Amino acid sequence: MKKAITFLFVLFCVTQIDAQTITGKVTDTANEGIIGANVYVKGTTYGTTTDLDGNYSIYVASPKSILVFSFIGYNTQEHRVEGKSTIDVRLESGINLGEVQVVGSRSYARTATDSPVAIDVINVSEIANTTGKVEINQMLQYAAPSFNATKQSGSDGADHVDPASLRGLGPDQTLVLINGKRQHQSSLINVFGTRGRGNTGTDLNAIPATAIKRIEVLRDGASA
Repeated sequence: MKKAITFLFVLFCVTQIDAQTITGKVTDTANEGIIGANVYVKGTTYGTTTDLDGNYSIYVASPKSILVFSFIGYNTQEHRVEGKSTIDVRLESGINLGEVQVVGSRSYARTATDSPVAIDVINVSEIANTTGKVEINQMLQYAAPSFNATKQSGSDGADHVDPASLRGLGPDQTLVLINGKRQHQSSLINVFGTRGRGNTGTDLNAIPATAIKRIEVLRDGASA
């Protein structure tokens, strides 16, 4: 029993001798410290990031461990510990990011080709089938980038008359025409911190979606 305990104690001491802490600095080609560079032990999920000056400190369990240094836009490097206590790394840029696409809750079908078009023509039946929306405000919220309408609760009459805005203007600054004729505004004055406070806008949800063939949204500002 005593021999077994002695053996385990020796094994524990050897393990502690092999383990060590590695420190260093990660810089770019201009010798400037890289903030937030990734440093981790290869083959594991253990790692750290560099501080505001590009310095790092990481604990490794074996001198045979390999440290991986990476950062967005730079080539990844690997360095074997091999008994070193300090490893300084200079990362070289070489990874060019391609096109970045951000997809949200709005329509992603718009391309660079049709962006300069002055008017958005929205097919209501097509949008309704695609999104499952039944209210005009919600359809436009999805299809028109400059249109904003959000459901609110506990905000006076805005629970029923959803105030909508175009290009960040108040609800009363949006002209709504039905077959070329001006649509009247609602009698509700938005208060209690709702969108367009103090304004009265047109209740688009009062228009049945099934009665609309298409909606045309003028992208730029224009007088009546």
